[in-house]
Amino acid sequence: MHARLRRLLASGPWDSVVIDGVGSGWALADFKRQFPNPHNRPKLVYVSHNHEESLRAQLAQNQSNPLKHQAMRFDAAKVTHLERAIVKEADLVTAITPDDADLYRERWPDKSIAVLTPGYRATEREKKPISRDLPRRAVIVGSFDWIAKRMNLEEFISVADAIFAANGVELEVVGSGDATFLASMRKRVLATRFTGTVDDVRRHMDAARIALVPERNGGGFKLKVLDYVFNRLPILALKGSVAGVPLEQEESILLYPGHEDLAMGVVQSIDDLDRLNNLQNAAYRACRDSFHWTSRGPQLLTAIGAA
Repeated sequence: MHARLRRLLASGPWDSVVIDGVGSGWALADFKRQFPNPHNRPKLVYVSHNHEESLRAQLAQNQSNPLKHQAMRFDAAKVTHLERAIVKEADLVTAITPDDADLYRERWPDKSIAVLTPGYRATEREKKPISRDLPRRAVIVGSFDWIAKRMNLEEFISVADAIFAANGVELEVVGSGDATFLASMRKRVLATRFTGTVDDVRRHMDAARIALVPERNGGGFKLKVLDYVFNRLPILALKGSVAGVPLEQEESILLYPGHEDLAMGVVQSIDDLDRLNNLQNAAYRACRDSFHWTSRGPQLLTAIGAA
């Protein structure tokens, strides 16, 4: 990859070069080697996926296992060093939420920083009212390969599964994950089912009354929130876990301070069909015109031009 990148950088001229996420930070050294003069080079754009410095510190802080805690502290220091190096050189930094943009501005007040939320290619679907024909089921959709996602899932289920079992509520967790992790989780639960990888998540969302976002770790924009919205599912979530979307408490989403509160919120809401349908309709109206991919390219080009 280094060799290919060097050939590409040398084949310019280029107006701008984009580093897409901290995982592409290895490209920074090649960029600086090809363009050693910061006053005579293409504009360097860092498209961030999270404010990594604060995210990695949060993950380490919330890890209770002492060995994993130390490993994650080391990871946080390594990623922080890389992110700061990229931002220092960048002519423009894009953030996926206003909160992330504010965190970048705290350290880099003179840096050109723009908020550029992800787009979403929504397939228009016929309105699906929540009815008593649906099982008393909540759903969590995602990929559970990243340690932050696994931490979130374990923390929530350790509290919520017993509450759901005692109140006749099902929880379905839909998405890929390490086989050993999923097997371990299956041994501990009563009301929760783990599907693993599926061909089509929509049929699982269509068979649930409520969608959940129980994520205490790993901030940023979550595309699965838009999956829920555009598949017409009412959302219940932890406070602070749905940054970047125009959803309002009690009107288009229900937010709770902790895992037990969220689980009890599901129990209290799952048979209130009018409320659930009002939530999903309001969420759809709030988001339907706000996440078109066709607007993201012009927004990015404008931000690059102004940097």
